[in-house]
Amino acid sequence: MRFFLSLLVDGALAGAVYALIALAFVIVYKASRMINFALGEWAMLATALVAVCGHVMGVGLATALLGACAGMVALGVALNRLVLRPLVGRPLLSMIMVTLGLGAFLRGAVALALADVPRRVLLPLPNAPWSVHGLAIATDKLAAAGIATVVIGLVAWFLHKSRTGLAFRAIADDQQMAMAMGIDLQRYFSLAWAMVGVIAVIGGTLWAHVGGGAFGVVLLGLRVFPIVIIGGLDSIPGTIAGAILVGVLESLAAGYVDPWLGGGFSNVAAYLVLIAMLFARPFGLFGRADVVRV
Repeated sequence: MRFFLSLLVDGALAGAVYALIALAFVIVYKASRMINFALGEWAMLATALVAVCGHVMGVGLATALLGACAGMVALGVALNRLVLRPLVGRPLLSMIMVTLGLGAFLRGAVALALADVPRRVLLPLPNAPWSVHGLAIATDKLAAAGIATVVIGLVAWFLHKSRTGLAFRAIADDQQMAMAMGIDLQRYFSLAWAMVGVIAVIGGTLWAHVGGGAFGVVLLGLRVFPIVIIGGLDSIPGTIAGAILVGVLESLAAGYVDPWLGGGFSNVAAYLVLIAMLFARPFGLFGRADVVRV
């Protein structure tokens, strides 16, 4: 029973960081109905920038995070204005191919340019385990989950309570009507990609610390995709629920199934749930089905 609870807690803590990364996916989709398949590479680049600022430039952690955020915001704004804006009105497949190409380019560019940069990002988080009724909880994972939860709460408040968030919701509901009401779509698209950059810095850095490898965060993109489909592409509560579900599922599969079937089953378990969800509820747990008037 203690082993089961340990896996359950560990999976839930990992799910909190998953939810933060997945939130970046949802923001882009809610704003522009675009699917960003390069999210893992964005997190990888963001974490690499933190490592460069810390190990190469020798600045403190706070300055490194701010520098990485500035770089990712600049990249997001430039991507929207120079690459995505000319594709407005084109088939969705065109934008999907752009994100796939961008991901491949980022993987190669970071591997070549930052091959000698240390891949470990250390955060000032406690390392000693916290014992609760005999159950050992990794305090660094607990702190990372707490930080991720706070950031998720701030982003959710911003999207639901601010005027900018109201504009985002209007754009998500009907872009043509939003334009007719005077909302500058390109401005908000750029803001959405800038938010993705900042979230990638925070989420990627947290995962690099608890996961142990900075540039390995590129695999987060593969783990986040089932989360947003299971929870609902346009739902923040669904994303959080899907992230916790996937985190717990991976943890339980790693503890109970991998020893029997061999290591690696836990990495595909979420995709089995994804396939089942597509059959049972294609728009996700909390997603909204598209309603078309005929």
